[in-house]
Amino acid sequence: MRRPRTYLWTALGVLLLALPFYLDRFWLQAGLFAMAAAIAAIGLNLLTGATGQLSMGHAFFLAVGAYSYCVLAAGPSVENGHRLSGLGLPGWLAVVLAVGVAGLAGGLFSPIAGRLRGAYLGIATLALIFIGQHVLFNARDLTGGFNGRTVPALSLFGVDFDDAQTVIAGVPFESAEKLWYAALTALLLCALFARGVLRGRPGRAMNAIRDHRIAAGVMGVPVARYRASVFVLSSMYAGLAGVLLALVFQRTVPEYFGMTLSLEFLAMIVIGGLGSVRGAVIGAAFVSLLPQLLTRYSESLPLVTAPGTGGGIAPGEASRYLYGAAVVVVVLFLPGGLSRLRIRSSVRRGSR
Repeated sequence: MRRPRTYLWTALGVLLLALPFYLDRFWLQAGLFAMAAAIAAIGLNLLTGATGQLSMGHAFFLAVGAYSYCVLAAGPSVENGHRLSGLGLPGWLAVVLAVGVAGLAGGLFSPIAGRLRGAYLGIATLALIFIGQHVLFNARDLTGGFNGRTVPALSLFGVDFDDAQTVIAGVPFESAEKLWYAALTALLLCALFARGVLRGRPGRAMNAIRDHRIAAGVMGVPVARYRASVFVLSSMYAGLAGVLLALVFQRTVPEYFGMTLSLEFLAMIVIGGLGSVRGAVIGAAFVSLLPQLLTRYSESLPLVTAPGTGGGIAPGEASRYLYGAAVVVVVLFLPGGLSRLRIRSSVRRGSR
């Protein structure tokens, strides 16, 4: 039973490693968006799916990670008439510190997260979105204001993740191809760490808090401490995803890190499966790739038109309708999310 699964994972790993040699820039960027979304969704699933804490402010911590990297990695510059601050640190150090800053922001909010639950925590984290948007639009020396700021290219182990071409096996590698392997490594490490947390003692304590917090407290689980710690961990996952998104976009824009992004992350973990690392990855791929696919094939799809052309539904709007409908279908007919489909099918084959 385990050998076919091993072969499947090996084949998938080889496929992911080979894709940059065959895909064009559009598909590589779509895959990078999906991997960044998967990292953030894993963090949110630890908080919401495993611990039962509703967060509506996940986009805030993505913005903290993205803009922290820009400030730490870029030097002082002038863009659109604004002088931007920057420390000019090495790229790898800027990534580590940006994730730490996102964790610090989560730590400042963690006392509230440790004491509130359900809709009350959701409303409290919702305030982070409005605070974050106000700061991003007005702290122009750090963020560049409405126009955002350019993201400096990452340099890691002597490799510059910019658009300078590096030819490998006759294939020109630019920023998207180079970032693919860095993002794939980050996603793998984040998924393995989260899986270890969920399968170990912390995961059992988190599930106990989710299922019955009073019983968990009676059994000796420090409920407030666990809630606060998981909130910090989830913020660090979001910060890393924000750094990766900034590197893919090559420019940070405040408007992107708003309410819609937070709702999309909630849709990811519901569609994929609450409390599951695999479900977070599946849900992130579904929600993040759907608008890309609709945009790419808008001319061939009924009722969908390219952005700005009129006469139909824009791809972004159509994608929200579709994964909104997917949330309803999952809640009604597949409570465990898409990640449970394989398990149910295997159980049925075993019963036959």
